[in-house]
Amino acid sequence: MLNKGLRDQESIRIDNVLKTLLSLVFVPEKEVEIEEALKDFGLNVESLFAIPNDDLIFLLDRLHLDWNQQEQFADFLIAFSKENSIDLSEKSIAIYNHIQTESKIFSFGIFNKIAVAKANL
Repeated sequence: MLNKGLRDQESIRIDNVLKTLLSLVFVPEKEVEIEEALKDFGLNVESLFAIPNDDLIFLLDRLHLDWNQQEQFADFLIAFSKENSIDLSEKSIAIYNHIQTESKIFSFGIFNKIAVAKANL
């Protein structure tokens, strides 16, 4: 278990990686930077497609992403899918469902994101 200081540092690092991913997804020529940012999560674009949904969720939990960070990662998957004509919607839906179930707090925002992602399948 991480102590408070390390958790805060880790949370800041994860937030920075997520901000980088979300900012790069809308710039098609930024594929190399997306690969670099994904490395911080032990992923690359190819492994992101190949990893089963449950393993991806386990990885995000193991990396200590909090619920908001997991939601941001799922948002990144949706945005990446739209910009690259690649469907990662099922992975994002699995993450959103995991957040709804495990956080024990119902979020209308996440509920709506699940509905939109399912409509785009």
